[in-house]
Amino acid sequence: MLGIIRTILYCVFGLFSLVLFGLTAARLHYTTHLPLGDPLNNGANFFDPIVVELLFSALLGMIWSIYAVLTIHHLREDRWVYSFASEILVLSILFLLYLVGAAIATSIWGNLSFCQQFRACRILTAMLAFAWMSWIILLCSLATSVFVAIANAAFFAPFHGRWNPRESTYSDRRTSRA
Repeated sequence: MLGIIRTILYCVFGLFSLVLFGLTAARLHYTTHLPLGDPLNNGANFFDPIVVELLFSALLGMIWSIYAVLTIHHLREDRWVYSFASEILVLSILFLLYLVGAAIATSIWGNLSFCQQFRACRILTAMLAFAWMSWIILLCSLATSVFVAIANAAFFAPFHGRWNPRESTYSDRRTSRA
């Protein structure tokens, strides 16, 4: 049951990261290709570094969510990122990336209610919303993984959560099924 919950959390996180990726890409395209006469930045092309950070975070989030879903679903045990400890480390890094990106973006574009008639403002509002929703899903995933690892003393067990030392590829206690 816990594997299903974790898989759902990762699928939702992957979907939110995909949407955030699209929104940040749209924002970058708009600011680097301003039409003639656009009042934003007096019509001069630019980009916001925090949007690039959110784009990078979303890309990493999509890659990680795909990897995590496949690992949990197919009971994979890769050498480098296979344990709950490594999952918690990756989730913590993503957690910080999303938190910093969402917090800085919110401090810049916190209240855009005055310009919702413009597409650029609606994209920024949606970008902020998906950054924060992704962060919330990461928080839930991180908490779930930490609680499972603590409850089962499984920090160095495979993070798919169904570890059997007899069948594990990387177990020191590998035995035959006689």
